[in-house]
Amino acid sequence: MAQNNSSFPVQLYVYDLSRGMARELSSLFLGRQVDGIWHTGVVVHGKEFFFGGGGIAHCQPCGTVLGQPNSIVDLGYTEVNEDLFQEYLDSLAESEYRGDKYNLFEHNCNTFSNDVAQFLTGKTIPSYITDLPSEILSSPLGQDLRPLLDSLAINPGGNITGQR
Repeated sequence: MAQNNSSFPVQLYVYDLSRGMARELSSLFLGRQVDGIWHTGVVVHGKEFFFGGGGIAHCQPCGTVLGQPNSIVDLGYTEVNEDLFQEYLDSLAESEYRGDKYNLFEHNCNTFSNDVAQFLTGKTIPSYITDLPSEILSSPLGQDLRPLLDSLAINPGGNITGQR
């Protein structure tokens, strides 16, 4: 529900792709505790928006194969209406957030969520999410696995922006 006629709530949906395994096994493999392998989507205007190997996509909130989020972060409100937001997404989908630009560590769903959150609210997403790739890569195992992990693209489904 909008705060008023021109202000819309913005939320960050946070999912643990490891479904709890990171919390259980990270100390053993990385030498430090990692609470999750985070995927995020921004919820605004009644839809959840995210970026994966297929590009920018959207669905109904909680409508990906990931199901319910592990947590929801209220990012505040935006005055950006749905039409202007769609123009912004279309622009991103044609440039820096095309599917072929996806990189698990450097240009991923969380990078997208952070950029979108800043556009909508002027706020960033929590640093425990954005700092995770560098934390993993700073471990010996992260460095050893980087070539394999760089080839992965996460795509939780949804409707791809620009493909109507």
